[in-house]
Amino acid sequence: MDGQLKIAKLDNDGVGKIREMEKEMGVHIMALEPGVKFIALAPEQLAKVEALEKELGVMLLVYEPV
Repeated sequence: MDGQLKIAKLDNDGVGKIREMEKEMGVHIMALEPGVKFIALAPEQLAKVEALEKELGVMLLVYEPV
């Protein structure tokens, strides 16, 4: 796979099928599709992203759409 992944856009039928499988298996499932390109950040940009991650208690992915 050349690119990275993004959350897939599914119709109601597709979402329903995934929800049924989640319930059956007792897990969470994410549908992903190709579509983003991770980018290299300048050191000052990276510092800003890391500060926001720390503030929010999350992991952020910075990417460009392809």
